[in-house]
Amino acid sequence: CSHNTNFFVKLSEGKICRALFSNSHSLFEKSEAKTFMENFIFLITNRNKNYFIKPLFLDTPKICTKKIRDICAKHHIDVEVNDRTIQKLSKKDNCYAIGVFEKYMEALVPENNHVVLVNPGDMGNLGTMIRTMLGFGISDLAIIRPGVDIYDPKVVRASMGAMFQLRFHYYDSFADYAEAFSHHHHYPMMLKGATSIHQVEKKQPFSVIFGNESSGLPDSFLEAGTSVLINQTDCIDSLNLSIALGITLYEFTRSTFEKDIE
Repeated sequence: CSHNTNFFVKLSEGKICRALFSNSHSLFEKSEAKTFMENFIFLITNRNKNYFIKPLFLDTPKICTKKIRDICAKHHIDVEVNDRTIQKLSKKDNCYAIGVFEKYMEALVPENNHVVLVNPGDMGNLGTMIRTMLGFGISDLAIIRPGVDIYDPKVVRASMGAMFQLRFHYYDSFADYAEAFSHHHHYPMMLKGATSIHQVEKKQPFSVIFGNESSGLPDSFLEAGTSVLINQTDCIDSLNLSIALGITLYEFTRSTFEKDIE
């Protein structure tokens, strides 16, 4: 599989997991394989379409593969035991399962709250933001081109596989997104924001909008909804984008979590 539409995810024992792009053949390692595996299994079991385009390759039976085999059987996903294929692709001894599936985008849910990223450029930040979104119950992400590839290994690694539980869609311009979700309440997050995040009325469904890590949102976004400022001291120029997202989602979802506590 040498074309750009395939993506390999390899699940390993011993708190090691890897992802390999077929178009770049780049490899990474990361701990917490259990979390990664659970998110990968979510892809198998919770999508309207079966994105697998080849059998799920398994090594000879190992501790970590029985769960995968059982789930695949339940969802009619072919499984092939093929040690040689795994050894050829993984280049290490502790990889026991490889899934090959199509890269995909899904339509965002109109009734849900959204995060909108305008021209994101940092892969690690994007992966961290994906994890943060899911932590606050937000599962719909709009990315305005140009922007990093969500399937970049650095994004997958930083997300710890959380991207597999996310709906994401790329748009050629913010205008395209705004037209599709004109019923949303748009909140551009800006240093020139007109209203403090502590005072703004947070209406749902909302779209919180963030700019590029280096330049933020242009001034034109001051008219794109209710612009919001995250208050900070003068000791710094700005917050890291993933930190700003975390603060924003905490404030915008606080009432939901307070109801859960009650």
